[in-house]
Amino acid sequence: MAKVKEAVGFIHKVPLFQGLNRRQLERLARSFVNREYAAEQAIVTQNRGGEGFFVIVSGGARAIRQRSDGTQAVVNTFGPTDFFGELALLDDGLRTATVVTTEATRCLVLTRWDFLALLKEDVDMAIVVLQELAKRFRMVLDTL
Repeated sequence: MAKVKEAVGFIHKVPLFQGLNRRQLERLARSFVNREYAAEQAIVTQNRGGEGFFVIVSGGARAIRQRSDGTQAVVNTFGPTDFFGELALLDDGLRTATVVTTEATRCLVLTRWDFLALLKEDVDMAIVVLQELAKRFRMVLDTL
């Protein structure tokens, strides 16, 4: 997804970015990089630092959380336009789950420092994205 126009068309479908205007989407699209992963490859690992935010372009993945008793639970599955790693955009804490591909997978990746630079330049973008993140956190809390 090297072309900005193609990337804009794709990221506009991502729920986190649907409230952004065309100019904001174009600026955001320029900050993403492509990454490809083989089947059964870990993209991020629980309790380790992370590189940023991921949007699945093609393929799929599952999020696995290691419990304190040593057991594991699949806490989410992801397909095209799904995203994960949004907490890594806001702080540099450790990953809350391991995300492993279920097949060959291509992602768009946005680093924290690139995201923060964009938000500093465009307060309106920050408001839209943060409001959507708040909605997502509320949905998660409602499932507990």
